[in-house]
Amino acid sequence: MKKILVATDFSNCARNAMEYAMNLAKVLQVEVCAIHAIGSTEGIDNNTYNAIYIEDYYNNKREALKAWAAKFTETADFNGVNVSTVCEVGSVSNVITKYISTNPVDLLVMGTMGSTGIAGLFGSNANTMVEKSTTPTLIIPMESKFSMHPVITLATDFAAKLSSSDFNGLNRILEASRSEKLDVLNIIEDPQWKTNKEGEEGLRKQINTKLDFNYITENNTAEGIMNYIISSKTDILCLVKHHHNIIYRIFNRSTVNQVMNRSIKAVLVLHEGAN
Repeated sequence: MKKILVATDFSNCARNAMEYAMNLAKVLQVEVCAIHAIGSTEGIDNNTYNAIYIEDYYNNKREALKAWAAKFTETADFNGVNVSTVCEVGSVSNVITKYISTNPVDLLVMGTMGSTGIAGLFGSNANTMVEKSTTPTLIIPMESKFSMHPVITLATDFAAKLSSSDFNGLNRILEASRSEKLDVLNIIEDPQWKTNKEGEEGLRKQINTKLDFNYITENNTAEGIMNYIISSKTDILCLVKHHHNIIYRIFNRSTVNQVMNRSIKAVLVLHEGAN
């Protein structure tokens, strides 16, 4: 991992996400880039619009972003972390997508007010980025803090295949958090299946830590996921973005959303077949 990109709107959510990213970067010794999107009509007064004035507004925004980022690097905890800033005009998704297309970003970090399931958990901007981007995306709810040795669970049905970049992002998060193992919650559609040896071996070859496999069937998937998240005290839930698989269907249900609201501290969204 070389660079973590953090989206910011200067809110408390963004500050919390930036602090989380800075902790990751400190352990992994990678760069952080704080990125801010200026709305295309932001700062424009239609009655007094002047190209010179609007350019001043944009420059003030860029300086404000630098000052915002400096608040982190000036602290004793993060003064060794290299932080850059990017401030461009456009929608949040377009500005981030453009930057990722021309820069080596290994992880996108975005903050959110709270957790209310897949649809509500992310908020509109994070939801859009999950849909548009193939970069591993870490969603940090407002109340979450970086901690060592979190319980990390990868929920999978083995139908979606991760890319090398996603495996790399997952491995680096495991490394940064000093997690001794990864819990793998396997969702199977056929109750006659007890294990998936081929799927297990595939993950073992790609993930650099001990794997603890657990299986539940689709007949009781929602209840099984809820019970597992609670009993395992999962802190970070890893999901693969693939709308046709069981995981995404399940995590749009209100019952599971309620569990996420109480339990999950962060969500890492990975992408099927991305390179």
